[in-house]
Amino acid sequence: MLFNAINGNIKIGDTDMDYISFGNGQKNLIMIPGLGDGVKTVKGKATTFAVMYREFAKDYKVYVFSRKNQLEKVYSTKDMAKDQVEVIKKLGISKASIMGVSQGGMIAQYIAIDYPELIDKLVLAVTVSRQNETIQSVIGSWIAMAEANDYKGIIIDTIEKSYSDKNIKKYRLLYPILSRIGKPKDFSRFINQANAYIQHNAYSELDKIKCKTLVIGGDSDKVVGKNSSEEIAERIPTSKLVIFKGLGHMAYEEAKDFNHQVLSFLNE
Repeated sequence: MLFNAINGNIKIGDTDMDYISFGNGQKNLIMIPGLGDGVKTVKGKATTFAVMYREFAKDYKVYVFSRKNQLEKVYSTKDMAKDQVEVIKKLGISKASIMGVSQGGMIAQYIAIDYPELIDKLVLAVTVSRQNETIQSVIGSWIAMAEANDYKGIIIDTIEKSYSDKNIKKYRLLYPILSRIGKPKDFSRFINQANAYIQHNAYSELDKIKCKTLVIGGDSDKVVGKNSSEEIAERIPTSKLVIFKGLGHMAYEEAKDFNHQVLSFLNE
């Protein structure tokens, strides 16, 4: 199996959770994805992630966790963190570095705040510590589209809001195809997670995070707003801040040295 990539599923309460793992390293790295998990979990994506993050495979055993498959009607980012920790412990992981992207970064904040004994180092990418006008507008519009069953609208607006101008032009040619692929049977999971997104507020507790933290953002983020990364870094005393110029919410995909920045920080 390429990079020892494995698709997994684990029982949690009355439901289960999809996860993937890859890599052969002795250290553990946990990745928590963003709001896209509300449309499709990581099920079956082990090889894709392993190739995308192959630089980590030598030094780390990497785990990527979805949210659980059956969500409570009201399910906060703090609740998500609690469930992630339950699964982490079930898999016998006693210590790990954690990287959270977008909503995954919100969940990672609460893991670091409420379960500091589990954390080695923390990476918070293109995320936010509390709601703002940009989030209310953007995520609120996606919720409205989901409630109207407008998958095409969600896909197009997500790309338009997330990528840099040069890549938006490339993706526009693919809109007719992308808007027909991957549509969920219903949008309840997405709406549930999106509501948690716009209600997240860990700002006042960020100073409880004591582990070394890398905060990464783009200076043109149209999803979480400008200066969101700076706001987080100012509240975490042990943080290092990296801002990619000219990039937005997909900086983790578009920045050529994103993986290098993360790996260098983790191996310091």
